[in-house]
Amino acid sequence: MKRTFSTEFLYQVFALIIAVIIIHATYVTVVRPRATDVLAEQSLRVQEEENYTPERSVWVLIRDFEQEACFVLMLWAFAIMGYKASSAISERSLLLRELVPVRDGVRILPEDTREYARTIQAMPDRLRDMLLPRVLLTSLERFGSTRNVQDVSSIAKTLCESEGERLESELSMIRYIAWAIPSVGFIGTVRGIGDALGQAHRAVDGDIAGVTESLGTAFNSTFIALLISIVVMFLVHQLQSLQERLVFDTQTYIDHNLIRHMQARDR
Repeated sequence: MKRTFSTEFLYQVFALIIAVIIIHATYVTVVRPRATDVLAEQSLRVQEEENYTPERSVWVLIRDFEQEACFVLMLWAFAIMGYKASSAISERSLLLRELVPVRDGVRILPEDTREYARTIQAMPDRLRDMLLPRVLLTSLERFGSTRNVQDVSSIAKTLCESEGERLESELSMIRYIAWAIPSVGFIGTVRGIGDALGQAHRAVDGDIAGVTESLGTAFNSTFIALLISIVVMFLVHQLQSLQERLVFDTQTYIDHNLIRHMQARDR
């Protein structure tokens, strides 16, 4: 488990670095140059055409630093969720395999647990560390030592519940990112309003261009941040649902493919 945690932590660190590089490079080479061109063209047409109304441009909407930070956080959250979703899908694939080959009508006695446990122990480390093999192996070992089917059912349920709690706690980082995105957008709002208030004296003299641009920064950052937050939160709930189904289906698998075959001999 420590190795898995270290691998996931390093993945998250490198995912953040790559997200920063990709988004910043895109902004430097594409977004901000195009936003500058759009603003220059709109300013020229405003001077030339009396009734011209500038249209909202996507490049202008996303050009500021707050929107760039929001996209970095979004890409980082996507990378983390992709990693966790891939792990959950890999674990679900084990549910389609017969890890403990027991035919209908055959009973597993406490003396047989070592033989069945060897099948699980022979699996590669990467697969053996997954939820289903861990619960199967623990259940077999518990049945061999206690000879109590009810005790096996209890330990399997406890392991599945603790795994569900662990998966839930590991979503805290993604939830933090989902919370941080609208907060970053609000920072842009505060910055834009502050800049607009700093240029209020120009508006009094009739020059409202600076105030308008600053207010645009304020509202654009919040608008983009809220849109990104909606998408991220939707995917978070989908990931949580996937993980919950994994835990539930694992418990069902244990009950149907293992526990119902167990029988303790009467003493």
